[in-house]
Amino acid sequence: MTVKLAKKWVDYLIRQPESGMGFQKVDVRLKGNRVLHDVPVFNAEEIDLPEDCAGSAIEELQLHKD
Repeated sequence: MTVKLAKKWVDYLIRQPESGMGFQKVDVRLKGNRVLHDVPVFNAEEIDLPEDCAGSAIEELQLHKD
């Protein structure tokens, strides 16, 4: 499921390098401390989260490092 990111995350990602053309890979900590690794974000604006994460607030987002 693709979710539009809040402005503060967009602003952060715009300053980070791309993982590939038009996308970045990130690690995400959701409210409730669920952590997802290697999640794609497209054009620094839309994140591709699993369906069961619908409505979960993003507490922390960092560029994924291999």
